[in-house]
Amino acid sequence: MNNDVVQGAIPSQPGGGDGPAAQAAQPAGPARDAGDTGYSKDLKPRHINMIAIGGAIGTGLFLGAGGRLASAGPALALAYAVCGLFAFFVVKALGEMVLHRPSSGSFVSYSREFLGEKGAYVAGWMYFLNWSTTGIADITAIALYTHYWSFFTPVPQWVLALIALAVVLAVNMISVKIFGELEFWFAVIKVAALVVFMLVGIVLLATQHPVGGSTPGIGQIVDHGGLFPNGLMPVVIVLQGVVFAYSCVELVGVTAGETAEPHKVVPKAVNAIMWRVGFFYVGSVLLLALLLPWGEFSDGESPFVTVLSRLGVPFAGDMMNLVVLTAAMSSLNSGLYSTGRILRSMAVSGSAPKFTARMNRSQVPYGGILLTAAVCVVGVGLNYVVPGKAFEIVLNIAALGIISTWCTIMLCHLVFVRRARQGLVERPAFRLPFSPWTEYVTIAFLVGVVVLMWNDPDVGRSTVMLVPVIAAALVAGWFAVRRRVGAVAAGERREP
Repeated sequence: MNNDVVQGAIPSQPGGGDGPAAQAAQPAGPARDAGDTGYSKDLKPRHINMIAIGGAIGTGLFLGAGGRLASAGPALALAYAVCGLFAFFVVKALGEMVLHRPSSGSFVSYSREFLGEKGAYVAGWMYFLNWSTTGIADITAIALYTHYWSFFTPVPQWVLALIALAVVLAVNMISVKIFGELEFWFAVIKVAALVVFMLVGIVLLATQHPVGGSTPGIGQIVDHGGLFPNGLMPVVIVLQGVVFAYSCVELVGVTAGETAEPHKVVPKAVNAIMWRVGFFYVGSVLLLALLLPWGEFSDGESPFVTVLSRLGVPFAGDMMNLVVLTAAMSSLNSGLYSTGRILRSMAVSGSAPKFTARMNRSQVPYGGILLTAAVCVVGVGLNYVVPGKAFEIVLNIAALGIISTWCTIMLCHLVFVRRARQGLVERPAFRLPFSPWTEYVTIAFLVGVVVLMWNDPDVGRSTVMLVPVIAAALVAGWFAVRRRVGAVAAGERREP
């Protein structure tokens, strides 16, 4: 067994599920996760609060919203509102389980407790798929943002992507305290920039100040095809990208394992996500649609940069571009952080490579972080081969990962609530409302998004066709690790 495993840790039953044997073996208190040992508790409440809101504000809004506005029109705001509601349901369910038992393994640890080792295995590797491909999207975004300045135009996109990965990797390996501090200030910059932009936009609307020759107002929507200028289908097609935009909200569950008072911090952070993210996402997209015709936005440029550049304010576009560059760096930093913790939880149970359980002297699980960074290097190659399509390709693959993760969280919560009703566990006062219907509706929505991706012939359909390939890889991987998983579980059960 790994040296970091807690003596006496109580594993999930190998079969998982709610059968009589599993219920009989269920401990009276929350099961501990051996992968939670060895971490510091250096994340402060201010870190968690800002990570919760700042983590969701990244490349999905700052870069992805431009192309989605160009295809779906102003109705994109409705898509953000709907997906934002389901994202809140997911993080609310996760927050309830965090209060049941804080864990750096987050939903992978809860999958092990409520769904068994197979559930934890699938949840962990799909989350790794999500963040490794998201990391590729982030370094692609960083390279695109950097190319905004003519000084960097001669530098190949793949070189800029490699430099970004190297810098963020080095920062992430220092300590969780440095990670938390950087994420705090990254979030402050992103939130402050959005607030300033929205204030400027409101002033432009109130004064009817022209933006690039267009007069802001409702006419930008009414006179250019209305709310659905291209019909309903383009709005449906962009849903997978919109889901991706919210993909970091579950990070609050991972950070809970490295804060001293999760029971006080997590409920406040989760409850704030609903209105803050809704305000920033829905509000900013609606404001963008009111400032310029939707056709003025493009796939390769941040919509905020587009507006500020059209205003003719000196260096306004440069300043906003610097902000969105920060957002992409923040997202990449968060991805390396979270996958390092998730992979360590899996490695201690035997379902991930042993080296991903290793920690350095700063209590950072460097093995898992390095594995994620290695996949991101593949993204550097993607930027070399197809620089124009790299972002959209990995974005759709990442959407599959986050949809799987969210479905896993809701399935875990269903079993958690069922066991609470049977008296096997105790639900905290902080709860997901209208369970189990909220879980059923959320899962149905997420599965529906995957089905609807088939209607996108460019990238979405090829992404859906990857589902059987991913499933086959997961099955093959499980057969490769199941003996080790069983041996680890058996060894832990024999411990006093």
